Amino acid sequence: MNQNRVQMKSSATPSPDAPLVVPRRPIEPLVEEGAAFMDLTGLEEAPALRPAARERSVASPAPEHFPVIVIGAGQAGLSVGYHLARHGVRFVILDANGRIGDSWRNRWDSLRLFTPARYDGLDGMPFPARADSFPTKNEMADYLEAYAKRFHLPVRNNVRVDALARNGDRYRVSAGALRFEADHVVVAMSNYQRRQVPSFAGELDPAIVQLHSSEYRSPAQLREGGVLITGAGNSGSEIAMELARRGGRAIWMSGRDTGHVPFRIEGVLGRYLLVHLVLKGIFHRVLTIDTPIGRKARPQILAGGGPLIRVKPWDLAAAGIHRVPRVAGIESGRPLLADGRALDVTNVVWCTGYDPDFGWIHLDVFAPDGEPRHRRGVVTGEPGLYFVGLEFLYAMSSIMIHGVGRDAHHIADQIAARKHVARAA
Repeated sequence: MNQNRVQMKSSATPSPDAPLVVPRRPIEPLVEEGAAFMDLTGLEEAPALRPAARERSVASPAPEHFPVIVIGAGQAGLSVGYHLARHGVRFVILDANGRIGDSWRNRWDSLRLFTPARYDGLDGMPFPARADSFPTKNEMADYLEAYAKRFHLPVRNNVRVDALARNGDRYRVSAGALRFEADHVVVAMSNYQRRQVPSFAGELDPAIVQLHSSEYRSPAQLREGGVLITGAGNSGSEIAMELARRGGRAIWMSGRDTGHVPFRIEGVLGRYLLVHLVLKGIFHRVLTIDTPIGRKARPQILAGGGPLIRVKPWDLAAAGIHRVPRVAGIESGRPLLADGRALDVTNVVWCTGYDPDFGWIHLDVFAPDGEPRHRRGVVTGEPGLYFVGLEFLYAMSSIMIHGVGRDAHHIADQIAARKHVARAA
């Protein structure tokens, strides 16, 4: 489900009275935050060191070594960090964003989670909001930042990993000029890294404003006139409803019906009973790779997405949103539908999802469909490599806030069980 995936904030730091899972050992900083990557203090140049050799040594410092490197500081990476810390394993989390939670902050302004706050906390720290409220995207971002601070998780921001490869019996991680080595690497990133837009999008009339859903922030970005929303999943439906509430323009939505949860999640029955049945029951325990129904549903969910959560088909109809067939191409600069109609619109919002972007992983670990070959996130044939945060990694809940902790716990246990993992001092 798009929001719980690409998913799913009082912005205050969680209360110290919030219940806390007692760790197996005290969780302390395992790597000092902000520590320099290389400390050359006290090193003296050897007398015979020639200038050329000295230049090479400065340009290519020895890589920094960690027993475990976690790539990504979203909810998946922070969850892995929490469980590694409970095991006393030394690690570092590398993240491309300038600030923890930015992947949430950079989404559209009105976004709220589809799940009540009672299901939006990570292991060890409940979400600091009324249990039946629906947090905003900024509240979720602030929560993740507070989570990392509370457990002293060693996150290094502004470190964009651009290569992962083998270097003997270790992994080599590159991030620009920075070099790291590790015995274990956890790729804690979702499938949704690269915007997916049809190849013919560039043929649209330049006067038409076109945005991917990841670029959409508010209706103020759009021109006056009609809007075509391409993609009928959760993101497309939420954006379409926001535009409809503003009024004054025609709105079309293309794409197939993805189905919907058959109750109001904001209603009393939904918030207090049915949502628990769906999230913690069906999504978390029934639809898994260990059940026949889960194995059957998994390919369909990966290919077509999950059901609508908040918006219902009749909500779209009542708001005057016109459902149309898929966009098949471009005709005279206008979007051409599969039924032969060309829509005269001034705006197109591509809610067409994302592709995985794992081209920086230079290891033979991917199946022909692009998915890593793994069992519950443990990569087969490549000891020491793991994935967390992927859609339906183990269950339909794997991509959701309330489900990622179980996968992170499993991976941390696998790492800690290996004898050569260095423990924190």
